[in-house]
Amino acid sequence: MASKTFFLCFSLLMICGSLLLPSDAARHHPPNRLGPVHSNNHYLFVYPPPPPPTYTPPSPPPCSYNTIYNFGDSISDTGNLIREGPAGASSPFAHLPYGQTYFDKATGRCSNGLLMIDFLATKVGLPMLNPYLDKTASFNEGANFAVAGSTALETEQLLEKGIMSPVTNSSLLVQFDWFKDHLRYICSTDAECANKLSKAIFMVGETGGNDINYALLQGKTIAEAQSLVHDIVNNIKKVALRLIDLGATQLVVPGNFPIGCFPIYLNAFESDPSMTFDGNSCIKELNELAMYQNQYLQRALEELREEKPDVVILYADYYKAFQNVFDQASQFGFDEVSKTDACCGTGGNYHFNLAKMCGTRKVSACSNPDQFISWDGIHPTQAAYQRMAEWLIKNLAVFHCTA
Repeated sequence: MASKTFFLCFSLLMICGSLLLPSDAARHHPPNRLGPVHSNNHYLFVYPPPPPPTYTPPSPPPCSYNTIYNFGDSISDTGNLIREGPAGASSPFAHLPYGQTYFDKATGRCSNGLLMIDFLATKVGLPMLNPYLDKTASFNEGANFAVAGSTALETEQLLEKGIMSPVTNSSLLVQFDWFKDHLRYICSTDAECANKLSKAIFMVGETGGNDINYALLQGKTIAEAQSLVHDIVNNIKKVALRLIDLGATQLVVPGNFPIGCFPIYLNAFESDPSMTFDGNSCIKELNELAMYQNQYLQRALEELREEKPDVVILYADYYKAFQNVFDQASQFGFDEVSKTDACCGTGGNYHFNLAKMCGTRKVSACSNPDQFISWDGIHPTQAAYQRMAEWLIKNLAVFHCTA
């Protein structure tokens, strides 16, 4: 309204001014930018238009979450596998150089330092999640049920398809059973539990990646691995529904990465004539498999939103988060030449050998892990996780708050 009023007044002044000017010479006399225009003792003041109003975006609201519960595999395990039994305790993840960058010791995280779940918890003002199997830890602000090497499908389901789960039997459904046991210690009635869970963020995954990994690395074709996707997504949806029925109101469900860019696959299939490489030196067919899995998951989540319209169900696009880092590697401080190489590993074109992995004898880590995207050929570095977490925080509404 102010600008319209100004325009009307300005127009009237111009009309009146033209009537007051006595001659063409006076009419063509250039006015000053500020101040009066002189015309036979008449003064016409011409002012520039006012500057546009400045817009200050509203500050994000304070974060209101009091807990995070996480399910998944090695992408988010903060120490469950190494506590699960002798095999976990003797795994490479239980020893340096894992954890060296941030903790200066191995914590069970499958990287040189922090994971995405650590950065996400910090963003909403909560401490890093303790692993559920650490019975001396506090779980007042959440718990992490993820287990490195775990699958979305149960071990028996995989065996029926001729696929072994060699690391752990603690599948997604087993982790959900752990969560139900945990509830018995934090609430005593369904209503009390529902009230507690309504203020929590649930990270359901990433999970299902190992189901695909084990299938492909045990000789299954891409078509056979793709046939697992229906059951993988069904198990994810099943757990999400059960969490909602218990009272969860905020769910984040991640998809898979562009696995064709990971050294473990580049090393395994570099001589396979059925595979082709894209412009990023990634295996096209494997990335297409991951995209198929992600699209299937997104359709299932859309169905879940229709079934549960009062629940926030967000898809976390790990594929795009990783691709953002990979495509802009040099801008983020990563070495462009080494972006498909493992920092901690040995041999081959990708500094990776499945028989001589990071954490085993005579295998050392690079001196500059912050310049590498891949830590051990299977998992990203802390620096890459941080950049991916930043992308997720920007693109997921659940993190649009201030701690």
